[in-house]
Amino acid sequence: MYFTGFADEAGAELDAQIKATKTLGWSRIETRGLFGKNLALISDAEFETTCSKLAEADVSFNCFGSGIANWSKPINQPPESSYDELRKAIPRMQRLGVKMVRIMSFAVPPELKAASWDYCDEVVKRLQVIVKMAEDAGILCLHENCMNWGGLSLEHTLRLVERVKSPSFKLVFDTGNPVFNDDLRGKPPYKRQSSWEFYKAVRDAIAYVHIKDAKIIDGKPVCTFPGEGEGDVRRILEDLFKRGYDGGISIEPHMVYVFHEKEQDPEKRAAFAYANYIEYGQKLEALVKDVKSKLKR
Repeated sequence: MYFTGFADEAGAELDAQIKATKTLGWSRIETRGLFGKNLALISDAEFETTCSKLAEADVSFNCFGSGIANWSKPINQPPESSYDELRKAIPRMQRLGVKMVRIMSFAVPPELKAASWDYCDEVVKRLQVIVKMAEDAGILCLHENCMNWGGLSLEHTLRLVERVKSPSFKLVFDTGNPVFNDDLRGKPPYKRQSSWEFYKAVRDAIAYVHIKDAKIIDGKPVCTFPGEGEGDVRRILEDLFKRGYDGGISIEPHMVYVFHEKEQDPEKRAAFAYANYIEYGQKLEALVKDVKSKLKR
Protein backbone atom coordinates (compact mmCIF):
# COMPACT_ATOMS: atom_id res chain seq x y z
CA MET A 1 0.00 0.00 0.00
CA TYR A 2 1.17 3.53 -0.70
CA PHE A 3 -0.03 7.07 -0.13
CA THR A 4 -0.43 9.67 -2.85
CA GLY A 5 -2.69 12.63 -3.52
CA PHE A 6 -3.99 15.42 -5.71
CA ALA A 7 -1.06 17.63 -4.80
CA ASP A 8 -2.43 20.53 -6.84
CA GLU A 9 -4.53 21.14 -3.72
CA ALA A 10 -1.26 21.93 -1.93
CA GLY A 11 -0.19 24.35 -4.63
CA ALA A 12 -0.77 25.20 -8.27
CA GLU A 13 2.94 25.09 -9.10
CA LEU A 14 4.71 21.76 -9.53
CA ASP A 15 7.46 22.89 -7.14
CA ALA A 16 4.90 23.26 -4.34
CA GLN A 17 3.33 19.91 -5.21
CA ILE A 18 6.71 18.18 -5.02
CA LYS A 19 7.60 19.96 -1.78
CA ALA A 20 4.34 18.93 -0.11
CA THR A 21 4.76 15.33 -1.26
CA LYS A 22 8.30 15.10 0.11
CA THR A 23 7.31 16.87 3.35
CA LEU A 24 4.81 14.06 3.93
CA GLY A 25 7.54 11.52 3.21
CA TRP A 26 5.73 10.32 0.10
CA SER A 27 7.09 9.85 -3.39
CA ARG A 28 3.98 9.88 -5.60
CA ILE A 29 1.52 12.47 -6.93
CA GLU A 30 -1.82 11.90 -8.61
CA THR A 31 -1.38 14.62 -11.18
CA ARG A 32 -4.31 16.86 -12.10
CA GLY A 33 -3.56 20.60 -12.24
CA LEU A 34 -0.25 21.25 -14.00
CA PHE A 35 0.83 24.64 -15.39
CA GLY A 36 -2.82 25.68 -15.20
CA LYS A 37 -3.85 22.78 -17.45
CA ASN A 38 -3.15 19.06 -17.12
CA LEU A 39 -0.65 16.45 -18.27
CA ALA A 40 -2.31 16.00 -21.66
CA LEU A 41 -2.77 19.68 -22.42
CA ILE A 42 0.48 21.33 -21.31
CA SER A 43 3.00 22.39 -23.95
CA ASP A 44 5.96 20.24 -24.96
CA ALA A 45 8.29 22.64 -23.15
CA GLU A 46 6.21 22.42 -19.97
CA PHE A 47 6.21 18.65 -20.24
CA GLU A 48 10.01 18.58 -20.50
CA THR A 49 10.22 20.81 -17.42
CA THR A 50 7.86 18.44 -15.61
CA CYS A 51 10.00 15.42 -16.48
CA SER A 52 13.17 17.15 -15.28
CA LYS A 53 11.71 18.32 -11.98
CA LEU A 54 10.22 14.93 -11.15
CA ALA A 55 13.49 13.15 -11.91
CA GLU A 56 15.52 15.63 -9.87
CA ALA A 57 13.18 15.27 -6.87
CA ASP A 58 12.82 11.48 -7.21
CA VAL A 59 9.03 11.91 -7.26
CA SER A 60 6.69 10.23 -9.73
CA PHE A 61 3.15 10.56 -11.05
CA ASN A 62 1.31 7.35 -10.15
CA CYS A 63 -1.99 8.32 -11.82
CA PHE A 64 -3.27 10.95 -14.24
CA GLY A 65 -6.41 12.55 -12.80
CA SER A 66 -7.71 13.50 -16.21
CA GLY A 67 -10.72 15.44 -17.39
CA ILE A 68 -11.74 12.58 -19.67
CA ALA A 69 -15.55 12.19 -19.77
CA ASN A 70 -15.80 14.23 -16.59
CA TRP A 71 -18.49 16.43 -15.05
CA SER A 72 -17.82 19.18 -17.62
CA LYS A 73 -18.48 16.90 -20.62
CA PRO A 74 -22.26 16.39 -21.05
CA ILE A 75 -23.52 13.12 -22.49
CA ASN A 76 -25.63 15.01 -25.03
CA GLN A 77 -22.56 16.64 -26.59
CA PRO A 78 -19.88 15.05 -28.82
CA PRO A 79 -17.18 13.03 -27.00
CA GLU A 80 -14.23 13.93 -29.21
CA SER A 81 -12.50 16.21 -26.67
CA SER A 82 -12.25 13.26 -24.26
CA TYR A 83 -10.86 10.99 -26.95
CA ASP A 84 -8.35 13.67 -27.91
CA GLU A 85 -7.24 14.20 -24.32
CA LEU A 86 -6.39 10.52 -23.93
CA ARG A 87 -4.58 10.41 -27.28
CA LYS A 88 -2.38 13.30 -26.17
CA ALA A 89 -1.86 11.86 -22.69
CA ILE A 90 -0.79 8.34 -23.69
CA PRO A 91 2.76 9.07 -24.97
CA ARG A 92 3.43 11.31 -22.00
CA MET A 93 2.11 8.73 -19.55
CA GLN A 94 4.26 6.08 -21.19
CA ARG A 95 7.39 8.21 -20.95
CA LEU A 96 6.75 8.91 -17.26
CA GLY A 97 5.71 5.35 -16.47
CA VAL A 98 2.19 6.36 -15.40
CA LYS A 99 0.04 3.23 -15.58
CA MET A 100 -3.36 4.60 -14.47
CA VAL A 101 -5.74 7.29 -15.69
CA ARG A 102 -8.80 8.49 -13.78
CA ILE A 103 -11.81 8.82 -16.06
CA MET A 104 -15.52 9.45 -15.63
CA SER A 105 -18.62 8.63 -17.70
CA PHE A 106 -19.89 12.00 -18.94
CA ALA A 107 -22.12 14.47 -17.16
CA VAL A 108 -25.87 14.06 -17.12
CA PRO A 109 -27.55 17.51 -17.18
CA PRO A 110 -30.29 17.96 -14.54
CA GLU A 111 -33.07 17.91 -17.13
CA LEU A 112 -31.90 14.49 -18.38
CA LYS A 113 -31.36 12.72 -15.06
CA ALA A 114 -34.88 11.30 -14.90
CA ALA A 115 -34.15 9.54 -18.20
CA SER A 116 -30.56 8.60 -17.38
CA TRP A 117 -30.98 4.94 -18.34
CA ASP A 118 -31.89 6.00 -21.86
CA TYR A 119 -28.24 7.05 -22.25
CA CYS A 120 -26.73 3.79 -21.01
CA ASP A 121 -25.85 2.42 -24.44
CA GLU A 122 -24.25 5.69 -25.51
CA VAL A 123 -22.18 5.89 -22.32
CA VAL A 124 -21.01 2.31 -22.75
CA LYS A 125 -20.14 2.87 -26.41
CA ARG A 126 -18.04 5.94 -25.56
CA LEU A 127 -16.25 4.27 -22.66
CA GLN A 128 -15.46 1.27 -24.82
CA VAL A 129 -13.64 3.59 -27.22
CA ILE A 130 -11.70 5.21 -24.37
CA VAL A 131 -10.86 1.93 -22.67
CA LYS A 132 -9.72 0.28 -25.91
CA MET A 133 -7.28 3.14 -26.49
CA ALA A 134 -5.92 2.68 -22.98
CA GLU A 135 -5.79 -1.10 -23.30
CA ASP A 136 -3.75 -0.86 -26.49
CA ALA A 137 -1.32 1.44 -24.66
CA GLY A 138 -0.99 -0.74 -21.56
CA ILE A 139 -2.84 1.73 -19.34
CA LEU A 140 -5.55 1.08 -16.76
CA CYS A 141 -8.71 3.25 -16.83
CA LEU A 142 -10.18 3.92 -13.39
CA HIS A 143 -13.79 5.13 -13.36
CA GLU A 144 -14.63 7.47 -10.49
CA ASN A 145 -18.03 7.61 -8.77
CA CYS A 146 -18.34 11.36 -9.23
CA MET A 147 -20.84 13.71 -10.89
CA ASN A 148 -21.23 11.59 -14.01
CA TRP A 149 -23.51 8.91 -15.43
CA GLY A 150 -21.87 6.08 -13.50
CA GLY A 151 -21.99 8.10 -10.30
CA LEU A 152 -25.78 8.53 -10.34
CA SER A 153 -26.17 5.37 -8.27
CA LEU A 154 -24.39 2.15 -7.44
CA GLU A 155 -26.57 0.44 -10.05
CA HIS A 156 -25.24 2.78 -12.74
CA THR A 157 -21.65 1.92 -11.80
CA LEU A 158 -22.42 -1.80 -11.68
CA ARG A 159 -23.87 -1.58 -15.18
CA LEU A 160 -20.61 -0.10 -16.45
CA VAL A 161 -18.61 -2.86 -14.76
CA GLU A 162 -20.91 -5.42 -16.36
CA ARG A 163 -20.79 -4.00 -19.88
CA VAL A 164 -17.37 -2.39 -20.33
CA LYS A 165 -15.51 -5.66 -20.50
CA SER A 166 -11.77 -5.08 -20.47
CA PRO A 167 -8.81 -5.81 -18.20
CA SER A 168 -8.08 -2.10 -18.58
CA PHE A 169 -11.31 -0.99 -16.90
CA LYS A 170 -11.60 -0.87 -13.10
CA LEU A 171 -12.95 1.52 -10.48
CA VAL A 172 -11.46 4.20 -8.29
CA PHE A 173 -13.79 4.63 -5.34
CA ASP A 174 -14.06 8.08 -3.79
CA THR A 175 -15.30 7.82 -0.20
CA GLY A 176 -16.65 11.36 -0.06
CA ASN A 177 -18.51 11.72 -3.34
CA PRO A 178 -21.66 9.84 -2.22
CA VAL A 179 -22.19 12.45 0.50
CA PHE A 180 -22.55 15.05 -2.27
CA ASN A 181 -24.71 13.07 -4.66
CA ASP A 182 -28.32 11.96 -4.87
CA ASP A 183 -29.08 8.27 -5.27
CA LEU A 184 -31.02 8.10 -8.54
CA ARG A 185 -32.75 4.81 -7.83
CA GLY A 186 -36.50 4.66 -7.69
CA LYS A 187 -38.51 7.83 -8.00
CA PRO A 188 -37.95 11.36 -6.67
CA PRO A 189 -37.54 12.83 -4.17
CA TYR A 190 -34.19 11.06 -4.04
CA LYS A 191 -32.19 10.46 -0.87
CA ARG A 192 -28.44 10.99 -0.73
CA GLN A 193 -26.14 8.11 -1.48
CA SER A 194 -24.50 6.06 1.25
CA SER A 195 -20.72 5.72 0.91
CA TRP A 196 -20.73 2.36 2.67
CA GLU A 197 -23.61 0.95 0.65
CA PHE A 198 -22.07 2.14 -2.63
CA TYR A 199 -18.63 0.82 -1.71
CA LYS A 200 -19.94 -2.56 -0.58
CA ALA A 201 -21.77 -3.03 -3.90
CA VAL A 202 -18.79 -2.22 -6.13
CA ARG A 203 -15.79 -3.26 -4.02
CA ASP A 204 -14.88 -6.28 -6.13
CA ALA A 205 -14.04 -3.95 -9.04
CA ILE A 206 -12.07 -1.38 -7.02
CA ALA A 207 -8.39 -1.00 -7.93
CA TYR A 208 -7.65 2.41 -6.36
CA VAL A 209 -9.09 4.67 -3.65
CA HIS A 210 -9.63 8.40 -3.24
CA ILE A 211 -10.03 9.63 0.32
CA LYS A 212 -12.39 12.55 0.66
CA ASP A 213 -14.82 13.09 3.54
CA ALA A 214 -17.76 15.40 4.14
CA LYS A 215 -20.85 15.95 6.23
CA ILE A 216 -24.11 17.75 5.67
CA ILE A 217 -24.41 21.09 7.46
CA ASP A 218 -27.55 23.19 6.96
CA GLY A 219 -28.46 21.00 4.02
CA LYS A 220 -25.11 21.40 2.25
CA PRO A 221 -22.08 19.07 2.13
CA VAL A 222 -18.97 20.43 3.85
CA CYS A 223 -15.62 18.70 3.44
CA THR A 224 -13.85 17.49 6.58
CA PHE A 225 -10.69 15.72 7.60
CA PRO A 226 -10.76 11.96 6.92
CA GLY A 227 -12.91 10.03 9.37
CA GLU A 228 -14.70 13.16 10.62
CA GLY A 229 -17.53 13.18 8.09
CA GLU A 230 -20.22 10.90 6.73
CA GLY A 231 -18.09 9.19 4.09
CA ASP A 232 -17.65 5.99 6.16
CA VAL A 233 -13.89 6.37 5.70
CA ARG A 234 -12.83 4.27 8.68
CA ARG A 235 -15.33 1.52 7.92
CA ILE A 236 -14.29 1.38 4.28
CA LEU A 237 -10.58 1.31 5.14
CA GLU A 238 -11.21 -1.51 7.62
CA ASP A 239 -12.96 -3.56 4.97
CA LEU A 240 -10.33 -2.81 2.34
CA PHE A 241 -7.53 -4.01 4.57
CA LYS A 242 -9.47 -7.08 5.70
CA ARG A 243 -9.81 -7.95 2.02
CA GLY A 244 -6.07 -7.55 1.47
CA TYR A 245 -6.09 -4.22 -0.35
CA ASP A 246 -2.52 -3.15 -1.07
CA GLY A 247 -2.95 -0.43 -3.71
CA GLY A 248 -2.82 3.33 -3.69
CA ILE A 249 -4.69 5.61 -1.31
CA SER A 250 -4.96 9.13 -2.70
CA ILE A 251 -6.02 12.20 -0.73
CA GLU A 252 -8.33 14.86 -2.16
CA PRO A 253 -9.03 17.26 0.74
CA HIS A 254 -11.20 19.90 -1.01
CA MET A 255 -11.32 21.69 2.35
CA VAL A 256 -9.73 24.92 1.19
CA TYR A 257 -12.71 25.56 -1.06
CA VAL A 258 -14.99 25.52 1.97
CA PHE A 259 -13.08 27.03 4.83
CA HIS A 260 -11.08 29.65 2.97
CA GLU A 261 -13.28 30.46 0.00
CA LYS A 262 -13.80 34.07 1.15
CA GLU A 263 -10.10 34.75 1.67
CA GLN A 264 -9.05 37.40 -0.83
CA ASP A 265 -5.32 37.47 -0.09
CA PRO A 266 -3.78 34.96 -2.53
CA GLU A 267 -0.70 34.39 -0.33
CA LYS A 268 -2.81 33.57 2.73
CA ARG A 269 -5.04 31.32 0.66
CA ALA A 270 -2.04 29.49 -0.78
CA ALA A 271 -0.49 29.07 2.67
CA PHE A 272 -3.74 27.65 4.01
CA ALA A 273 -4.03 25.22 1.11
CA TYR A 274 -0.47 23.95 1.57
CA ALA A 275 -0.80 23.52 5.35
CA ASN A 276 -4.19 21.86 4.97
CA TYR A 277 -2.84 19.33 2.48
CA ILE A 278 -0.01 18.37 4.83
CA GLU A 279 -2.32 18.07 7.82
CA TYR A 280 -4.81 16.03 5.80
CA GLY A 281 -2.11 13.59 4.73
CA GLN A 282 -0.82 13.22 8.26
CA LYS A 283 -4.31 12.64 9.66
CA LEU A 284 -4.96 9.97 7.05
CA GLU A 285 -1.69 8.23 7.86
CA ALA A 286 -2.65 8.21 11.54
CA LEU A 287 -6.10 6.86 10.72
CA VAL A 288 -4.69 4.07 8.54
CA LYS A 289 -2.18 3.16 11.27
CA ASP A 290 -4.96 3.00 13.85
CA VAL A 291 -7.22 0.91 11.64
CA LYS A 292 -4.43 -1.55 10.86
CA SER A 293 -3.34 -1.86 14.48
CA LYS A 294 -6.88 -2.65 15.62
CA LEU A 295 -7.31 -5.26 12.91
CA LYS A 296 -4.27 -7.09 14.28
CA ARG A 297 -5.77 -7.45 17.75
